[in-house]
Amino acid sequence: MNISIDEFKKCDIRIGEVLSAEKAENADKLLKLEVDFGEFKRQIVSGIAQWYKPEDLVGKKLPFIVNLEPRTFRGLESQGMLMAVDGGEQPILLEPQGDVKPGDKIV
Repeated sequence: MNISIDEFKKCDIRIGEVLSAEKAENADKLLKLEVDFGEFKRQIVSGIAQWYKPEDLVGKKLPFIVNLEPRTFRGLESQGMLMAVDGGEQPILLEPQGDVKPGDKIV
């Protein structure tokens, strides 16, 4: 399915720095992340718990879509989405190269 460039431009994709990460209660696949985007912080819930340890994510700078409507997973509100590569057996996190800051936009 193709989308127009104008539709794509609506996506607000930014670098966020993971401040804290923990397994979500009663959900084996979910991690609850607190993410700094420079001007604001968000709670992001991601289904990567079976592949990534919470303590390994803290301090990482990763890409997130920040303008999605909030969604609730197992009672936890997610205010965005972590972007990753479909690596077949497990998702692969995208880590930017160079000097990037929380809140930097991906263009």
